[in-house]
Amino acid sequence: MANPWTGEVALVIDGERRVLKLTLGALAELEAGLETDTLVALVERFEAGGFSSRDVLGLIVAGLRGGGWQGSASDLLAAEIEGGPLAAARCAGQLLARAFSVPE
Repeated sequence: MANPWTGEVALVIDGERRVLKLTLGALAELEAGLETDTLVALVERFEAGGFSSRDVLGLIVAGLRGGGWQGSASDLLAAEIEGGPLAAARCAGQLLARAFSVPE
């Protein structure tokens, strides 16, 4: 089970439940990969609903890596995400929110 108090979010990929987490290293890799000035810019895009599929994929990959996964973004291009793009976007938003706030 994902622990929101430690920033974890669960997502089912190719029928396997994965736990994602944005560690400091994963956040640094994400920031470099998205070529954004700051993570605040990424958070603002999500808050405004102006995020891209690249943003979502970057967050999912970073969260998976923070959870111990050794794959790359290309490994997810043909992956089946339970709930589709909407579930992936929801997971990405939850990862950002949990990385920078305490759960309610």
